[in-house]
Amino acid sequence: MKIAVVGTGYVGLVTGTCLAETGNDVSCVDINEEKVDKMNRGQMPIYEPGLEILFYRNIAQKRLDFTTNLAEAIKDAKIIFLALPTPPGGDGSADLSYVLGAAKDIAGLITDYKVVVTKSTVPVGTADKVKAVFREHTNVEVDVVSNPEFLREGVAVEDFMKPDRVVVGTQSERARKLMDELYAPYVRSGNPIIFMDERSSELTKYAANSFLATKITFMNEIANMCELVGADVDMVRRGIGADARIGKRFLFPGVGYGGSCFPKDVQALAKSASEVNYDFSILNSVMAVNEKQKTVIVEKMRKYYKGDLKGKKFALWGLAFKPETDDIREAPSLYIIDALLKEGAEIVAYDPEAIENVKKLKGDTIAYASDPYEALEGADALIIVTEWSLFRTPDFERIESAMKAKVIFDGRNLYDLHRMIDCGFYYNSIGRQTIGA
Repeated sequence: MKIAVVGTGYVGLVTGTCLAETGNDVSCVDINEEKVDKMNRGQMPIYEPGLEILFYRNIAQKRLDFTTNLAEAIKDAKIIFLALPTPPGGDGSADLSYVLGAAKDIAGLITDYKVVVTKSTVPVGTADKVKAVFREHTNVEVDVVSNPEFLREGVAVEDFMKPDRVVVGTQSERARKLMDELYAPYVRSGNPIIFMDERSSELTKYAANSFLATKITFMNEIANMCELVGADVDMVRRGIGADARIGKRFLFPGVGYGGSCFPKDVQALAKSASEVNYDFSILNSVMAVNEKQKTVIVEKMRKYYKGDLKGKKFALWGLAFKPETDDIREAPSLYIIDALLKEGAEIVAYDPEAIENVKKLKGDTIAYASDPYEALEGADALIIVTEWSLFRTPDFERIESAMKAKVIFDGRNLYDLHRMIDCGFYYNSIGRQTIGA
C-alpha cells in the first residue's frame, strides 16, 4: 500500500519507517530541506534503539523516502498520516495550527479518495475540525480517522511492530477496511485493533497518558510520605504491585515525569475539561505535585549543606528525561540544573546520548564530561537523575577516589542500601532510609 506521512518528528519517523518495514511504500514529508536531504542520505535525526536498522534497510530497498514536495508524496497514497506537532499554547491547550494547516494544503491537492489519519496527539473534536477543513476546501471524498500513537521512547520500534493494541477512531466502513488491512501484520499474535468513534479515540490517548502520569505521581507522594514515617518505598511498591488490579509498572518513584507526552497531555486534558466546565481536580493535583517533585533532590541537598550550595561542585549523571533516548523535553535534569545554578553551584554533567541537546539549550553554563567518571573529578557530590543501565553497577572505589566527598543524591533509587552502608557513602534516595545521615 502507498502511504504518506506528513511530519518527520519522533512519531512521524517511527511510524513511516515501521510501516515501510512490512512492505508498504512510504513517503515522509517535511518542510525542513536540510533534514530531508540528510535522511535521504541515510542520516538519522533522532536516537531511538532499533530504528536505525529499519531506517537504513527500507531506504536501501526503496520502500522509504523523504521529500519536501507534499503533492508528490500524497499523489498515489491511499492513506495520509498527519504526524505533526501539537505544542501547548500559553493556556495549556494544544495548538492545532500545524494539523489544520496541513489538512488545508492536502485538500487543495487531492483528486481521488483518501483516508487522512491524525496520528498526532490531539484534543477531542479535532477530527471534526479536520473534516470541516476538507469540506470547505475540496469536493473530493475524504475520511478522517483518529489513530493515536502509544509509543514509549526507547522501545518505540517494539511498541509499533508488536502493539498492545491499535486504536482506530472512524465511523466509515470504507476507512475501517483500509486501516484493518494496514495494521493486520502488526497484530498477528492476537492483540486487538479496537475500532471506535473518533472522539472516543482522541480521548483514549489523553486518558492513557494521564492515568500513567497519575500513577507515577501517586508513587512519588507515597515515597515522600515514606521518608516522613520511616517506611521503605521499595517494600511498599512491591507490596501493592503484586495486586493484579494495580500492577507492577509505573510504580517506581523518582524526580518526576518529563518528556514530550506526559506533561503536555496531562495539561491539555485538564484544559479540555475546563472548556466544558469540568474541574479535573486529580490532574490539577498531578501537575502541581510533579512540578515540585522535579526539584525534590535539590531540597535534599539544601538540607544536607545547611542551605549553602554556593561554590559546590556537583557531578550530574543523566540529562535525558528517561534512558534510551536523547529527548530532554521537560526533563527533570533541566529543572535541577536551573535550581543549582541559581544557588551558585557548579555542575559537570554526563549522559550517553543527550549532551548535545543540552548544550544547545544551556550552552556553557554547565560543563560536560566525556564519561561518567570524568564528571566526578573533584565533585562534592554525585546526583543521579536518569536511570541509564551503565549507572546501575558502577565502580564505587573509582567513584570514591575521584570525588572530594563520598556523597550521592540518587533520584532514581539505583543502589542497594546495604551496599551503600558497606561502601561508607552518604546516600540519599527517594522514599528510603538515608544512609550515613
